[in-house]
Amino acid sequence: MVYFLKFGAAWILPPGIFIILLAALSVKLFRIDKKLSLIVLIGTAIFYLLCTSLVAERLMGWLEKAYTPPAQIETSGADVIVLLGGGAISQVPDVDGVGALCASPANRLLTAVRLQKILNVPILVSGGQTYSDSGAEAEISARVLKSLGVPADKILTETKSVNTTQNARYSAEILRDKNFTKPLLVTSAFHMKRAVLNFNLCEFEPIAYPTDFTVAHNPTFHYTKLRPRAEALLLNVTVMQEVLRTFITKIFGV
Repeated sequence: MVYFLKFGAAWILPPGIFIILLAALSVKLFRIDKKLSLIVLIGTAIFYLLCTSLVAERLMGWLEKAYTPPAQIETSGADVIVLLGGGAISQVPDVDGVGALCASPANRLLTAVRLQKILNVPILVSGGQTYSDSGAEAEISARVLKSLGVPADKILTETKSVNTTQNARYSAEILRDKNFTKPLLVTSAFHMKRAVLNFNLCEFEPIAYPTDFTVAHNPTFHYTKLRPRAEALLLNVTVMQEVLRTFITKIFGV
């Protein structure tokens, strides 16, 4: 009963209600212009599929499986952990200061802390302030790392970058300056393919350690995964953005 209610509620809330309205428009247009009606119907069907977890789990799973963490991290030979940012919020209260990380970078940071305790190597946090009202990410991350017990002398910050290309470029400068040669790259699984590509363009071959997974690797079917959800649409848009940005990086190197 609970699942049935969830399935039904999805059709009276966005994006479900918009799918119903578009389908109704297609029916209305059928008597006026059959070709236009078909175009609207096809567009509606594509939009609906992109709003389902059934499709989102497959596409996001394909992207997140591009890299897997090393089985034996202790023997990886990594001499530094590079932690990529993914968003921060300024002027909000936190446990020991002001400014907080968004969900994805917080997950990345937690993984980096656990890895640092195993490897006892420095963490290089990469991420600047993207907008005037967003947080200075590397500085916020450094504060959180210290509060979680990472020694101050094991924390390096790169504060200028505002995208993945700059993450790699400015981090590479610090890595060379500090004579690090084998970075362990920590970022969200969906972001790892593009991140590795950018570090490769900066003549580094990082050890990929994906984290912040969003879908199961072997999802099972349930009829509720056919309900339209904004979260599923967001996952699919994220996949499309990553594919597009990776393509642009491969072609133009930016």
